[in-house]
Amino acid sequence: MVECQLPKLKVAGSNPVSRSLYTAICKVTNSKSINIIRSLALIATLVGAIGSLGLTLYTGRRNDSVFLILLFAIWVLSPFVALTTAGMLSKRWSVIRRLILYSLMIFISLGSLASYSGILSPPGAKPAGVFLIVPLISLLLMAIVLLIAALLSRRSSIHS
Repeated sequence: MVECQLPKLKVAGSNPVSRSLYTAICKVTNSKSINIIRSLALIATLVGAIGSLGLTLYTGRRNDSVFLILLFAIWVLSPFVALTTAGMLSKRWSVIRRLILYSLMIFISLGSLASYSGILSPPGAKPAGVFLIVPLISLLLMAIVLLIAALLSRRSSIHS
């Protein structure tokens, strides 16, 4: 069960909706629920990594260069390695930062699988472009979202 409290901050020119985006402090009332969310996120990341690797190998099956396929595989797996590493390092993070990380793990895993499967690609698009751009976007998204979450977490702990 997740309970959210919105502390009142006096911010000139802000409305309650915009303030709530930056000042929501969620408390998980029991550690069992955060562990369930963490487990789901780790499973999603594992499935995303295996599925992405499989789709990479399938797409490159006609390529004779084993080295090129290996480079693509490493690049495609890099966001999942980063997510898993962040998941391992997150045990001492605030609850809101961990929930944001776990949500990001699920979102990136599903988004990667959808992208690599070709569902989001226009007809006739070269498949290599997707395998180059999706990991880059995923890594940038992770960096930006986790940086913002860290800053908000610090800001809310200062105001508490």
